[in-house]
Amino acid sequence: MAEQLYNGTEAARLATQWRQRVSAGAKAVSRSAICNWRTRGHLPVAGLDERERPLYSLADLARAEKATREVALHPERATQRA
Repeated sequence: MAEQLYNGTEAARLATQWRQRVSAGAKAVSRSAICNWRTRGHLPVAGLDERERPLYSLADLARAEKATREVALHPERATQRA
């Protein structure tokens, strides 16, 4: 059985659901955020749909959401150096 893959809109909806479960006041993850995650190397493309648009795996999406959650929930930490 093939792995379920998600387009940008579906990926944004799933990431929003996860993020809001962790923090009820969290903002929605937009489709544009998904594209940014891909561009920045947080979210690899797992396949292409029939129109050659990127698709993402659930596991990769979860990793990308987790990696970006802290900055999204606490933007002041984005400029702090470890």
